[in-house]
Amino acid sequence: MDENRKKVNKTTILFDLGSTLVHYYERSEILAVLRQCIESISTFLHEKGLLRISPDVMWQRVKRENQEAPDYRVRPLEERLVRIFHIDEKKRTNTFIMDMCRHFMNPIFIRGHCYEDTVPALQQLKSMGFTTAIVSNTPWGSPAELWRTEVERLGLSKYMNAVVFCRDVGWRKPAPQIFEFALENLHTSPKNCLFVGDDPRWDIVGPRAVGMDALLIDRTESHKHIEAASIKSLSDLVKQLKT
Repeated sequence: MDENRKKVNKTTILFDLGSTLVHYYERSEILAVLRQCIESISTFLHEKGLLRISPDVMWQRVKRENQEAPDYRVRPLEERLVRIFHIDEKKRTNTFIMDMCRHFMNPIFIRGHCYEDTVPALQQLKSMGFTTAIVSNTPWGSPAELWRTEVERLGLSKYMNAVVFCRDVGWRKPAPQIFEFALENLHTSPKNCLFVGDDPRWDIVGPRAVGMDALLIDRTESHKHIEAASIKSLSDLVKQLKT
């Protein structure tokens, strides 16, 4: 086994996506970005003559849908959009609903770009012999297939042995099912893995609950009060794994 891997006793590094490998928006921007997503669909439906609800009603429904299940089950984006816009059953083809999802996601994907340290770190981890994977939630339970296309666009697919999204499993982090699904796909055990992510609830508590070590990436030093091993960049991760 590679000497570096012996030192850290890990063979697999699992990553969250947004705010870990890729920047999309700050936490303070979440509601503003959601508004852009809803307005994107609203424009799409208006152009097709299918927008039949008032703005007030639309935003009331958005407010009701803007929450996740307390047991961490995924609430699919497709179902939320149908409820918000009351799409006629005759129009609910898979193609049309997926078009709605793409319009919802466009304002998010347009903002997406890898951090400067992302690709260099992934390249180094691969050269050191580590298995790497993405395990991530998706905003509003958006479809995994759209996110796989996004991962490909960002040039990250070639560095990953597996890419797992909450929609693949039906459960969001920190539910154990999504981590167990990833472990099964990678044919490994929790003790061989290190999870790296930016959210203490999802990326520290979740992995630890299934017996996996976890490392918090805190690029803005906003989680100093959290009792967890942390790094400021992916470069720090590589340095730690080399020592």
